[in-house]
Amino acid sequence: MDAAALRAALETRARDEGFAALGICRPDAIPNAPARLQRFLRRGRHGQMAWMEARSDQRADPRTLWPEVRAIIMLAEAYTPPDDALAGLAHRDRGNISVYARGRDYHDVVKKRLKRLGRWLAEDSGAQLKVFVDTAPVMEKPLAAAAGLGWQGKHTNLLGRALGNWIFLGAIYTTAELPVDPPAAERCGSCRRCLDVCPTDAFPAPFQLDARRCISYLTIEHRGPVPEDLRAALGNRIYGCDDCLAVCPWNKFAVQAQAQDYWARAELQAPRLADLAALDDAGFLQVFRGSPIKRIGRDRMVRNVLYAIGNSGDPALAPAARANLDDPDPAVADAARWALDRLG
Repeated sequence: MDAAALRAALETRARDEGFAALGICRPDAIPNAPARLQRFLRRGRHGQMAWMEARSDQRADPRTLWPEVRAIIMLAEAYTPPDDALAGLAHRDRGNISVYARGRDYHDVVKKRLKRLGRWLAEDSGAQLKVFVDTAPVMEKPLAAAAGLGWQGKHTNLLGRALGNWIFLGAIYTTAELPVDPPAAERCGSCRRCLDVCPTDAFPAPFQLDARRCISYLTIEHRGPVPEDLRAALGNRIYGCDDCLAVCPWNKFAVQAQAQDYWARAELQAPRLADLAALDDAGFLQVFRGSPIKRIGRDRMVRNVLYAIGNSGDPALAPAARANLDDPDPAVADAARWALDRLG
């Protein structure tokens, strides 16, 4: 099979696996990435995510991660929600969880599909390959843009004309020689809805993010107490934030999520804050089994829940906060005190 025929067959197999789009680029397709990454790191905008700095050379240049790579296959899978992703923000006695985390862990779902696609590619072409889903030093968004799947918007997330921006990305590094795609043109224009909607002003400028102010970072990656001046802006967001994604006008063309794995579990759509505040380690693992939320652990989740209780304005939630005043985790105990102060 020649390269063009292999590419066509690969696209057919990817669609059969449920991927919404496929694009291919060379490993040297993101020459500006190293400088951009170093500027981001020098400014400290990665916060506590030390892993970004530890393997920055591999992150910036795919050939450093795997010198044999000849082509990078980028795949997009849509998880577009069927309804208003921000509707839950109005229900202050309940927690709001980012859309991507309301169903099964996408790492498991996408990786299984990538492995099946990769196995076919290896058997059919004899090529070597490696598959990655958000757990290796791979710059998925710049690579996806270079492969023509879309562009990085002013909110720094990938979005496409036919995809919107509710997208999971997977990568296959391969030794196969494959035809590549032209990069996508940036089409944000003068729109700045994603920048203006951010509750914590996490965008210092268009196309730039300061993770230290991003609610997704603060509720997921940040360990210890969240800075007090940012806690009120969290609202009832207890895991992640979808505001900048939800307001993007390109979503009117978005591909709808096909995989039932991404459909929201009933218990994660609008969980009661009082119930979550009472979780111990065993209860946390039971509620969040099979979810990406499980990796943050009980303490960080209850910390987030207590901030949401403090922002609820509902005195009926005070007992749930009071019960955590003596929690062994200092950040949880601090959040409980803060919540009670806010509730008066």
